[in-house]
Amino acid sequence: MLIALISDIHSNMEALEAVWKKVKKADAILCMGDLVGYGANPNEVVEFFREQMREREILCVRGNHDNAIAFGADWGFNPYAREAVRWHQRVMKSENLEFLRRLPVRQLFTDDTGRSYLLIHGSPRAPLDEYLFPWFPESEFRAVLSYVRQDDLIVGHTHVQMLVEIGGRRIINPGGVGQPRDGDWRAAYAFLDTEKGEIIFKRVEYDVQKAAMKIIEAGLPRFLAERLYEGY
Repeated sequence: MLIALISDIHSNMEALEAVWKKVKKADAILCMGDLVGYGANPNEVVEFFREQMREREILCVRGNHDNAIAFGADWGFNPYAREAVRWHQRVMKSENLEFLRRLPVRQLFTDDTGRSYLLIHGSPRAPLDEYLFPWFPESEFRAVLSYVRQDDLIVGHTHVQMLVEIGGRRIINPGGVGQPRDGDWRAAYAFLDTEKGEIIFKRVEYDVQKAAMKIIEAGLPRFLAERLYEGY
């Protein structure tokens, strides 16, 4: 079984389309949230997911930007993110906002080998907000896994690819599709090969200039466009 892992699309339709060409071959697709925020195509991204979820097995959880836009909970956001949240709230269709509201904070998945996974945007201790970075000490990851009954934990939120293995259990982050923050501008995603028991991290180029120009033309902060070129 081949499982595709994606996260943090952030209203970047160009990045999503490039990644989707690669992941659509998978037997299942797991998304760790933040379909929207920052970028200029929130309606298009949500409608794409709504259509795909009617046709195939896709699990998706709610991210902190999804939550802020759907429920108006933008406290703690920096000024650029907050401006983008409020722009999204103005332009998004009511049915797309309702879709975001219905996304669960947690999802469970079991693969064909019986291995179980918890899908969450941030961490089991703070599902929408806590960041789990790869440079954290092992003791921190052990503490996080103590909250998880499943074999593996799959997260997003940091926009940084990560694989931590502790005692036969894994914490996995496929990185950010629409706004990587590890110095590589290419859209990030991953595959989970259940036959080999491997996580394969991937990157793909997309039309970053088009995505950036859409942000500027929408009147969103120029910073949100410029950061796409640098992957930060």
